[in-house]
Amino acid sequence: MHAVRLHAFGPAENLTYEHTEDPVPAPGQVRVAVAAAGVHVLDTALRQGMTGPYPAPVELPTIPGREVAGTVESLGEGTDPGWLGKRVVAHLGMVPGGYAELAVTDAARLHEIPAGLDEAEAVAMIGTGRTTLGILQFTRLGPEDIAVVPAAAGGIGTLLVQYAKNAGAAVIGLAGGPVKVARTAANGADLAVDYTLPDWPEQVRAHLRDRLGGRGATVVFDSVGGATGRAAVDLLAEGGLHLVFGWSGEGLLDGSPLTFTEEELAERGITSESVLGPVMIQKAGGDLRVLEERALAEAAAGRLRPAVQRFRLADAARAHGALETRGTMGKVILEP
Repeated sequence: MHAVRLHAFGPAENLTYEHTEDPVPAPGQVRVAVAAAGVHVLDTALRQGMTGPYPAPVELPTIPGREVAGTVESLGEGTDPGWLGKRVVAHLGMVPGGYAELAVTDAARLHEIPAGLDEAEAVAMIGTGRTTLGILQFTRLGPEDIAVVPAAAGGIGTLLVQYAKNAGAAVIGLAGGPVKVARTAANGADLAVDYTLPDWPEQVRAHLRDRLGGRGATVVFDSVGGATGRAAVDLLAEGGLHLVFGWSGEGLLDGSPLTFTEEELAERGITSESVLGPVMIQKAGGDLRVLEERALAEAAAGRLRPAVQRFRLADAARAHGALETRGTMGKVILEP
């Protein structure tokens, strides 16, 4: 098979497209002919030798990637034969191997792809969709809400805008540059503004005053942190909620999440909560698979429509470079 391999930590150019041996499914596993593989910002960190959630850097050489969709074409010993030939999607967990024409995973990780979804959309929902629904566990949106979504043209931001609109909330989407602003508006945001412009907070306040009766925002979905995240929090009304799940405004791999002291929160009359990692898993009852199933169901029903940006598998290095320079919109997908 062909795969993208990493032999030395470093820049995106270290990802090489080459021929390698086909993986063999172990007992209880399947081998998937990959039609779509997800690229996550974590992949760019691991490529550079950072550990992320791992106790140590990944062993080299490695085939990156932890999200795949395709057709089951081979079974390991003892695996349910009913999986053979099915279109499936799986999050591989802590095991890499997704950037390839063939990938193996435990049958217990598989979901059958619902009719009407293509493999790229299924990959987006198994990762980005899962995270989005995990974030949304921490709030209950309704018509009385005003939601501010920074990075609104990204994979998670796209889904948050849709979900909030479906719930009847007013949505303010922040995006970087006119193309992303246009995409955010087309996705349904009531107001889409360019957060690279210095007057964007004034644009939002004018909208709140003129269109929403002068009310402040009720929730900020903060994946950017930094100055943009802080300015977004300044839009919250008393009793508002700040949900933190990233800090890309300080660099995709650098920086730290936006935090407030108890005194600052009390003075502002708001709540701030970090929602990634163990707290999200605990909220889901200890099983992220529940969120995966819900995400696929929402997409199959047409309530959530993931945005994807597709690259050829052989162009994985270019995909990494685009992701790191904020040159992508939606979930980045590799297709053989």
